Amino acid sequence: MNTSPSPLVAERTDGSSVRIGALVPLTRPGWIQAGRHLLAGLELAVRDVNDVGGIAGRPLELVVRDTAADPQRAAAAVDELARLGVAALAGEYHSVVARAAAARADALGLPFLCSSAVLDALTEQPTEWVARLAPAQSHGWQIYADFLLSAGHSRIAVAVQPSVYWAAGVRILRDCLAPRGGTVIELDMRALDPMAVCDELVDNRASALLLLVGHPEPAVSIVKSVRRDRRLAEIMIGAPAGQPEFAEWATSLGDDSAAIPFLRYLPERLTPLGVRVETALRERLGAAPSFVAFEGYDTVAVLADVLRSHGADRACTTETWPRVAVEGTRGQIRFSRTPGISVWQWAWPPVQVVDRDPAEPDRFRILHAG
Repeated sequence: MNTSPSPLVAERTDGSSVRIGALVPLTRPGWIQAGRHLLAGLELAVRDVNDVGGIAGRPLELVVRDTAADPQRAAAAVDELARLGVAALAGEYHSVVARAAAARADALGLPFLCSSAVLDALTEQPTEWVARLAPAQSHGWQIYADFLLSAGHSRIAVAVQPSVYWAAGVRILRDCLAPRGGTVIELDMRALDPMAVCDELVDNRASALLLLVGHPEPAVSIVKSVRRDRRLAEIMIGAPAGQPEFAEWATSLGDDSAAIPFLRYLPERLTPLGVRVETALRERLGAAPSFVAFEGYDTVAVLADVLRSHGADRACTTETWPRVAVEGTRGQIRFSRTPGISVWQWAWPPVQVVDRDPAEPDRFRILHAG
């Protein structure tokens, strides 16, 4: 297992710094571009914290571990970071990986502020050790279901692969749509190729197809097949999990990347801090920052506030979650206990349904907000 730190972040062993362990997918099969954006936000926030004196005069330091979308690797990284004496954990993008990390952090008594994973059941039992910035999947996907109905879609096909995350998404959509006359038709991608998906869409008279599958494949191949099938000229393709957010999507699909609505966790207008951070992130990334980069920045902003107020004692950190009130890039961040959610939750970050503009695929259109 490669657990070497990011080349951008040096590890100190002299005890002079306050260290945060960062869990980030940086290699395949992890979503590398999401990992890069998450790490950029984390690193920028650490730089900003240190520019104003760090934590009570001590520099803040990231100790980065690549999870590569592997739950076992993430759990091992949590063990290692705990031994290294980090004050808290931050990060992770993939929900199934974050769940493994959260379970291990809870068992070890190590505070974990999850940046981007949305699976409702992040831990099996309620825990004081874990908090989350991203909205729970049930919250965001309900907003997406509202969008589908408001756009006139009641027969929704979902191309789905086996995963706890995708299965939860199907269940949420069905629970939201069925009482309002909607139908969810599951297309098992273990048994279908992209051409067969097209036939199923025609046979089931679906007006929308949602991609609950991995990126780039089979998502890219499904989009290309559907776009080229004249029988499906009117069908809407959607990707609630956010695959079209990243430039890799547009590069892979060209003009076919547009008009595919997805969930994004940004407000219509960033806070003044967010505007400044957006400029710095754009320079760091060489491209427009995704909402994942803002999640990374906000994660460190919250942890720095907690560490300044109560020091690096792990138990004190967990006692602080309900008292957090931090102005982040996307609004004021507070944590509370939310029904059905086992961790301390920011309820709620802003949620949008957006797509890439067919006339200008690098520009996003806000279609719905919740």
